Amino acid sequence: MAQKGAQLDRESISCSICLDLPTDPVTIPCGHSYCMTCIKTHWDEEDEKNIYSCPQCRQTFTPRPVLVKSTMFAALVEQLKKTGLQAADHCYAGPEDVACDVCTGRKLKALKSCLVCLVSYCEKHLQPHYDVAQLKRHKLVEPCKKLQDNICSRHDEVMKMFCRTDQHCICYLCSVDEHKGHDTVSAAAERTERQRELEGKIQQRIQDREKDVKVLQQELETINGSADKAVKDSEKIFTELIRFLEKRRSDVKQQIRSQQETDGSRVKELQEKLEQEITELKRKDADLKQLSHTQDHTQFLQNYPSVSALSEPTDSSSINIRPLRYFEDVTAAVSELRDKLQDILRKKWTNISLALTEVDVLLPQPEPKTRAGFLQYSQEITLDPNTANTRLLLSERNRKATVMSQEQFYSSHPDRFTGWCQVLSRESLTGRCYWEVEWSGRGVGVAVTYKNISRAGRLNECVFGFNKKSWALNCQQNSYTFWHNSIRTPVSGSQSSRVGVYLDHRAGILSFYSVSETMTLLHRVLTTFTQPLYAGLWLWYDGDLWGSLFESTAELCKLK
Repeated sequence: MAQKGAQLDRESISCSICLDLPTDPVTIPCGHSYCMTCIKTHWDEEDEKNIYSCPQCRQTFTPRPVLVKSTMFAALVEQLKKTGLQAADHCYAGPEDVACDVCTGRKLKALKSCLVCLVSYCEKHLQPHYDVAQLKRHKLVEPCKKLQDNICSRHDEVMKMFCRTDQHCICYLCSVDEHKGHDTVSAAAERTERQRELEGKIQQRIQDREKDVKVLQQELETINGSADKAVKDSEKIFTELIRFLEKRRSDVKQQIRSQQETDGSRVKELQEKLEQEITELKRKDADLKQLSHTQDHTQFLQNYPSVSALSEPTDSSSINIRPLRYFEDVTAAVSELRDKLQDILRKKWTNISLALTEVDVLLPQPEPKTRAGFLQYSQEITLDPNTANTRLLLSERNRKATVMSQEQFYSSHPDRFTGWCQVLSRESLTGRCYWEVEWSGRGVGVAVTYKNISRAGRLNECVFGFNKKSWALNCQQNSYTFWHNSIRTPVSGSQSSRVGVYLDHRAGILSFYSVSETMTLLHRVLTTFTQPLYAGLWLWYDGDLWGSLFESTAELCKLK
């Protein structure tokens, strides 16, 4: 009713020329009000007659009245705007609203829809459903746009039945006609049963999810508690280690300074004695020169004993005992200790990384779908010269391997592949990792392997893919093949000079991709990895006929 009152007020105060709320309202002598611009425009058209009339009552005025803004009327219009006069427009149905089916002209929004009448009503036209006894029994629902969908297209009747056999709504005539003998119930009964069933499923799902949330919350608390304790314990251990190293550093420094002081004092003492001896010898030399000028031989002989009486010479034999190097040996020993500690830390770090990945067991991450997704797991990998076959030349800061006809000079090392042109990465691979290999030539093997793969000789135990410890994708000019435990698997896919490798160590996923403008999956392995893995490269050569080598190269790409 408030909206109806607002609508009547709008009609009563609107400008009759523009049919809108007055802007800069003015009241002319007959008492009617208009927008100042609207009445001026109207009277400008009557200037030739020199008689000015009211558009509503047609009363004429001579001369043309002076127009003055009605301050009170303007304030009233502004106040009505602020209090919601224009909100009366909101009662009209928009494109997204359900319109009243009874309204003519501009339709109002429907307040309810009747499932018996199959008509939607605004507040005014809905009133009989509240007042008339027969209409009170009708089923009113929230406004619905698709009421006609409730009508049977065959019998033009409301569909109040549901056929469980055919699983759709029907009218009563359908139930005794083409649906005769079917399992039919009232739509209300089917709705009640389905609603109860769905509510039960939803409630059960809610309970299940609440249990899962509780488990996850407990798991989160356990993870956080364990992580906090691990950080605290690790900090303590590293602090103790740092203190130990600081203590040893201080001890070495103190010993060096102490030895420096001792040896320096000895040197200074010997230096002072020698300087005193030099001073005495220079004085004796001066006395001898002076005595040598006398012509009296007797006098010379009488004074000679005092000149020739030389003090016992200082023992300087220790000066040449020490080599030219003094504390350089200490530096070398400390450097050796540093190298050994770094080597130990590098090897033990693999165990730490593997232990960290064991935490990632609750919510496994799905394999990325795009190259950008893979690159977030990219890992910088370099080749280990101690594992490289002597026919392999390593370059590009140990990221590129090239097979050579001449053997390269490498020191002897137990980790070296002696029979096959293979090389391993320096870094171990755990967790989720991604890397890419750019290759060229006759053929290249891109592999991962456990560190304890055999190295010596040309047995299958040493070849990537020909044992249980390694997995290899062999890339040739026109084909791919995958090898594991001497089992060959042909691989189809787009040819590319770049191969991407994705490893999820914990989930046991190893995937090889052909990388070009898009990424094409070549082969995926699902297994259980029991040790840290190392990236491996195998380069093609023609048996032992090194003179007929086809040069092959493989490079671990820089992705960061």
